[in-house]
Amino acid sequence: MQKNVKLVVWILSALLMVGSLAGGLVIAQSRRTTPASSPAAAKESLEILGPMVPSGGFAPIVKKTGPSVVSIASTMVRRTSGNADDLSQLFPNFPGFNFDTPQFPQGPRKQQAAGSGVIVTSDGYILTNSHVVDGATQVRVKLADKQEYDAKVIGADKRSDLAVLKVNATGLPAVTIGDSSKAEVGDLVLAIGNPFDLGQTVTMGIVSALGRKGLGIEDYENFIQTDAAVNPGNSGGALVNTQGELIGINTAILSETGGNQGIGFAIPSNMARSIMNEIKDHGTVTRGYLGVYIQELNPELASNFGVKDSRGALVSSVEKNSPAANAGVERGDIIREINGTKIDDPDTLKLKVGEAAPGSTLSMKVLRNGSEKTLSVKVGTLDNKTQANVFESPLDTNSSGKLGVSIQDITPQVARQMNLPATAPGVVVVQVQPNSPAADAGIMRGDIIEEVNRQPVKSASDFRNAVGQSSKSVLLLIQRDGKTSYRVLDREG
Repeated sequence: MQKNVKLVVWILSALLMVGSLAGGLVIAQSRRTTPASSPAAAKESLEILGPMVPSGGFAPIVKKTGPSVVSIASTMVRRTSGNADDLSQLFPNFPGFNFDTPQFPQGPRKQQAAGSGVIVTSDGYILTNSHVVDGATQVRVKLADKQEYDAKVIGADKRSDLAVLKVNATGLPAVTIGDSSKAEVGDLVLAIGNPFDLGQTVTMGIVSALGRKGLGIEDYENFIQTDAAVNPGNSGGALVNTQGELIGINTAILSETGGNQGIGFAIPSNMARSIMNEIKDHGTVTRGYLGVYIQELNPELASNFGVKDSRGALVSSVEKNSPAANAGVERGDIIREINGTKIDDPDTLKLKVGEAAPGSTLSMKVLRNGSEKTLSVKVGTLDNKTQANVFESPLDTNSSGKLGVSIQDITPQVARQMNLPATAPGVVVVQVQPNSPAADAGIMRGDIIEEVNRQPVKSASDFRNAVGQSSKSVLLLIQRDGKTSYRVLDREG
């Protein structure tokens, strides 16, 4: 029987309990003996790697960059019930902790998040991850030379998971911030940080991929992926190139166990620098806002919208009185370009709009009913309560079976029973058959179907007539929790 492996995204701050824990720390040690490498073999390895590796190995790079990487201990107070199970939830799969004792004292307990940071200016500004200092009542920074300082959180941006700290010191060894746009897949990189609160550690790998998006780790994602070993505690640490330049802030790993499995993600230095400068100057980050709900244009949706390829972001809803609405953006538009930059997917659109200055004007190209239109959009300001141009990716559909959905008119009684607005347009889904096209497309009981094949439906008879006119696939516009998205269902011909 094949074993199913579920991978989980882990943020990299290592949580530590302050105070005595029954069982204490459990340290597993192993010793392995390997044959010593000869000088000739070492030289041959360096020659194979080529001019990217200094003649003395990576030591010169570490000596240059290592002093700029710090360890961060953030203290926060959290309340626990005293159950071992509660503590296990705080430290899932975290090596080194033993939760055999069933009960602990109830009430507030001090905890520490052990992470990393990078000195970016000689007068004490430090860049790290937001989750390393989130909720901290005290932040302590330890330099590579063992000097320690109390740090002040200047500002944090949870949407990108970046924060800026300040220590009262001068003459600090600031890192050289490189241009992450010049990074290429296959480049050698070093990850420097404080894994498992061991102290500064250096690991080597390559850039495995660029522009990783849609992982659901942050609102704004454009990660550098690396196989350099990163673990809990590496959060906020440096990803550097062979010139000793910072090209990324290590942030998360994809792992089954919570430890390194060769898939780590770093925020590119160009993105980090821009956000850092805003936090330093204003204490917060201001982003652009459109006011649209967008979703991925998969092949099924592209076919139903008469588009030959799946490039772009499909608009499933436009908020009233938003910048997009004022510019004439309509539901069903496919956004393909902004200010000359191609939009391949919803994540690219979110990044471009987020980078735009509020009040600026964007030239946007959209496909509408097969024709290209150019719209001029005056960018709004994204506030903390507004979702960042939220998108929902529809699930895949299959091509067999009936639709498997039962619908009903939205009468006042139905609206009360299903907690729907009395004036909700369309028809409501009252049942979805398991393993049906409707179930595979993610249709759920309580969804409101507003359109069939882009035509409004106001009653169950409208729905049946529209579906009856479809030879194969059916394009539905559904509303759930006040948000709309398109779904494609296949039916028997």
